[in-house]
Amino acid sequence: MKILFAAFSLSALATLDVLAQPANRPRVEPGPAPIFANAAPVCSPEDLRKLSLPNTTIESVAIDPSDGSCRVTAIVTHPPANDRVKVWIALPMKNWNGRFQGNGGGGFSGGNPGSLRGPVAQGFAAGATDAGHDGGGGSFALNASGRLNWQEIRDFGYLGIHDMTVVGKAITRAFYGKPPRYSYFVGSSTGGRQGLMAAQRYPEDYDGIISRCPAVNWQYLIANSIWPQVVMLEARHLVTKARLDAVTAAVVAACDGADGVVDGVIDDPLQCTWDPQAFVGTKVGDGVFTEADADVVRKIWEGPRRHDGTPLWFGLPRGANLSALAGTEGTPLVGKPYVNAVDRFRYLLAQNPAWDWTTLTRGELELFVNQSVEMYGAVVGSDHPDLTGFRDHGGKVLILHGLADQLLPPQGTIAYYERVQRAMGGAVRTAEFARLFLVPGVDHGFRGAGPSPIGLLSAIVAWVEAGRAPDQLLAETRDSAGQVTRSRPLFPYPRSAKYAGRGSTDEAPNFVSTAPNR
Repeated sequence: MKILFAAFSLSALATLDVLAQPANRPRVEPGPAPIFANAAPVCSPEDLRKLSLPNTTIESVAIDPSDGSCRVTAIVTHPPANDRVKVWIALPMKNWNGRFQGNGGGGFSGGNPGSLRGPVAQGFAAGATDAGHDGGGGSFALNASGRLNWQEIRDFGYLGIHDMTVVGKAITRAFYGKPPRYSYFVGSSTGGRQGLMAAQRYPEDYDGIISRCPAVNWQYLIANSIWPQVVMLEARHLVTKARLDAVTAAVVAACDGADGVVDGVIDDPLQCTWDPQAFVGTKVGDGVFTEADADVVRKIWEGPRRHDGTPLWFGLPRGANLSALAGTEGTPLVGKPYVNAVDRFRYLLAQNPAWDWTTLTRGELELFVNQSVEMYGAVVGSDHPDLTGFRDHGGKVLILHGLADQLLPPQGTIAYYERVQRAMGGAVRTAEFARLFLVPGVDHGFRGAGPSPIGLLSAIVAWVEAGRAPDQLLAETRDSAGQVTRSRPLFPYPRSAKYAGRGSTDEAPNFVSTAPNR
């Protein structure tokens, strides 16, 4: 899956407002074994109100009646700015496992306190942050005078997560009388970007990071996020959801069996070359799939282009849900773009809340992307490939991406990982601390016809604390009763799973690791 661009040197799309979670959730993973014997608080929750930390105010301390944990809310500022980074910390009153876990956000949301329940149940002291603003929209970036709130943008880009980590570890140490032995970060989408940013800017903050479907190339991803709407505007032709869904089903059917197993999944969509011309003339509902429909779909898959025809960014993979970004609604049809994409343009680029996305042309999109790279590449983009500090600290990172991601093309994550390999001494040396796993048949939330990965926490803990690098992960699909209906192994990029030719194709042991056919 080597991705080469001649047009530019590869260096995130604002995505879901919640952490991506699989539709059929796997069994609840137990927490790791405690590090310290009989770890217990050495002070009362009320004592934490007196804790003095630089530029930090302890706003509240309370016991959460739902799980009995001590919940601390703190406000961090960065003088002389008048910003307010809200930090939520949850501390188990008993059975602390000796570790800290930071949790990421999604879209424009830095995070939320609800994400702490799972880690606390597993014994972690845990933290999350709003990254300096309320809500999940992009309006925080612009003040009433139409000027950028640059401090709040920095808070969202990287400072908020670092603040949460520093404050969280300090509160954990004060509460238990000892610092966490190990610290982990878990995030999806924006959270995945936040984890990689921590590894790049603050390499000693975390020992292990799980970065799922990361919005790693944030500064470029505005191109992909609005491209399907630009295609339809330019063609003056809108495609209904029914036709988009039908052509997606057709490409899955056409490329499904390329791996030797027919299971409703394109195992390698980047090698699928099926053209929507083959679907022209097919009846869809009360209409027929047309040449104009095919041209729109073809351009969406191809991806955004510059004025000279060279690639501006990646297109959606074949098999992904096209209507997520190529949405339409109403009678007559009008475009319905992804809301966070429009916010990105309105508040961070055009700096005009009234900016009309329907006026956007291909040329203007290219100019906006150039602007985004210049303004936000170093502040919000987390695509710096030199992870020397993180590696030398002993850090380990698991990166995962669904190959049917409808919001963030997995090609961007692949390209970033390949850049890391080049910067860090090659594939073998990189695999000593960073591994990428691609997940066939699942989307941005790890939902879809393909099985979803499980056991990620156990894998990263075993790698960090016992030196057992994950040579494979397990993915499962479960029914409503919780029974496993399909399982598959996942192997580190660039290897993939191939059916061994015997046994059930729904059972992981019947698949082996294979090198890419390229």
